[in-house]
Amino acid sequence: MSSRGGSAIAEIALNEVTKVYGDGTQAISDLSLDIVDGEFMVFVGPSGCGKTTALRMVAGLEEISGGTVRIGDRVVNDLPPKDRDIAMVFQNYALYPHMTVYENMAFALKLRRVDRAEVDRRVREAGGILGLSALLGKRPRHLSGGQRQRVAMGRAIVREPQAFLMDEPLSNLDAKLRVQTRAEVARIQRELRVTTIYVTHDQTEAMTLGERVAVIRKGRLQQVAPPQTLYNQPANLFVAGFIGSPAMNMVEAELSRRDGDLSVEFGGISLAVAPEAMRDRPALKRYENRKVVVGIRPEDLEDAALVSDTPNDRRIVTTIDLVEALGSEVLAHFTVKAPPVVTEDTKELAADVGTDALTSLEDRAKEATSVFVARLSPATGSREGERIELFVDTARFHFFDPETGLGIYGDDAG
Repeated sequence: MSSRGGSAIAEIALNEVTKVYGDGTQAISDLSLDIVDGEFMVFVGPSGCGKTTALRMVAGLEEISGGTVRIGDRVVNDLPPKDRDIAMVFQNYALYPHMTVYENMAFALKLRRVDRAEVDRRVREAGGILGLSALLGKRPRHLSGGQRQRVAMGRAIVREPQAFLMDEPLSNLDAKLRVQTRAEVARIQRELRVTTIYVTHDQTEAMTLGERVAVIRKGRLQQVAPPQTLYNQPANLFVAGFIGSPAMNMVEAELSRRDGDLSVEFGGISLAVAPEAMRDRPALKRYENRKVVVGIRPEDLEDAALVSDTPNDRRIVTTIDLVEALGSEVLAHFTVKAPPVVTEDTKELAADVGTDALTSLEDRAKEATSVFVARLSPATGSREGERIELFVDTARFHFFDPETGLGIYGDDAG
């Protein structure tokens, strides 16, 4: 299927795009981003961060206060949505209940007076791609939620636009169906290679779908990178805490040198920093005998009894407060007697989880205690209330400047 409608270039470029509402609320601030032809770009961030507003400005559904949006070789700031050669897929399917699947998919083409044979070709070809061929004669009420969402996607595909814009299209589906439909969305986009912007609040969805992911916080772009780069090299505390599930454990620590090696110390715990972590972060040497924020992902902690030859200076001895056995893994929660990291970034991350999480963060700050989560092998025999030795893969430590919140990496960092 031709997915370009004859258009050769489908790049989308946002240059210092700003959105200010009439009451002075600034929803988007100086957003600059180049999305290459055929790319699957995901916008992700907390509720109210501006990701949907940015998408709607590309679509022409929201007026642009400043900057430019370009689709292909045209600046589209003043073009109405119908002239931008884009197709949108929303979380509510907006199907016509009295029309069949075929008629729903064909409707926009008929309005544009596309030749009947061409309409039929496009609808049937899209139906084949989406696995809807046997359902073309059915009405929406006879379809499952996942099938309805595929019809909504088919309606977009048959238009053969320059770009797809998708606003949380899977949010109305149950968890199992979301995973299945997510895989279908990725397959379809790879097959069609249509430039796509996909908005979601779900960071797992963002990581599995996006060729690149743009993390947005309070209308500002925090980092744009391939998913694995966001995970391995988060630009700041916000990205570090938002990407990954369960979230990264963070604690303020002292970076000091012992017996020639660097160690981090917090809450009576001392952990040797692996040489690999130092090699990847040359700027870290400037933080010797200074405070740093250390990030430890739950998957970088393991029951030491299950790991051979673990040095003592890379272990935490603690008591397990809570165990969540999930079959393929065990999540072990434990307390560290060190205050949590409380910054605007971490407060917003907590608030995104809910008011209880924000209150808990503030309470733990008063008590100077942090709750850590370890993702353990199901082979662990650990139980709630029991002591455990945990091996810490300190080669995978993350480090951040406690004042700026920025990641500490190369010589220009910090």
